[in-house]
Amino acid sequence: MPQTDYAINYQPLFAALQTMDVQALIDQVDEPWYNQTLIQVGDVWVRLGVMQGEFHWHKHDDQDEFFFVLDGVFRIELESADTVELGPRQAFTVPAGMLHRPVVPVRSAVLMIEKAGVVATGD
Repeated sequence: MPQTDYAINYQPLFAALQTMDVQALIDQVDEPWYNQTLIQVGDVWVRLGVMQGEFHWHKHDDQDEFFFVLDGVFRIELESADTVELGPRQAFTVPAGMLHRPVVPVRSAVLMIEKAGVVATGD
């Protein structure tokens, strides 16, 4: 069953010239679906997801969504009925306008790159 309660934090935690201890941030997460903007770089956000479970089906009409798995297993179900499974150090981009949903069978950490101002739950 898809998650309905997500901890989504849009305000960047860091600024340029700051060291980011991403592992320490991952270690302190206790929510099942945590999403935090780490920093804004130009007009994009670098975001961290620490998650387990199923996200709801959604899309981003005007932007691509890039996923890079740090640890764990991250599946992306696509509207075409295909499923992409990613392991550590693998990446995938969902193109703008494509209906998709992450399904994460084990606690995983993922970096996402998206345009600043994205609504993580979809358009």
